Amino acid sequence: HDILRLAPAVQFLMKRLRSAVLMLTAAAMAACATAPPVQEMSDARQAIAAARDAGAAQYAEGDLERAEQALTEAERYLKDGISSSYWSARQSAIKAKELAFEALLKSRSAGEGNVN
Repeated sequence: HDILRLAPAVQFLMKRLRSAVLMLTAAAMAACATAPPVQEMSDARQAIAAARDAGAAQYAEGDLERAEQALTEAERYLKDGISSSYWSARQSAIKAKELAFEALLKSRSAGEGNVN
């Protein structure tokens, strides 16, 4: 009779253990599947080029410099070649794109003011 009373507890523990193993396996697979942020790097480079073309070196120099620094930082993370650095590279590339976009907007706004 003691075995029958333990059976539900053992089954419960086995289900919990199975769930934990599945979650750990999924997390490990996701970590292995992390790829370099190729698209984010490309987006950042294109945004910086567009900002330069819009005159950011003249009208939004600080934002343009910060965008270029963020891109350089992203490239350094990529050179590590470690998948754990890819997240940092992705974040830096996104930051570079956002800063370049700000520089682009400021440049366009300043350029429109000088068109008279």
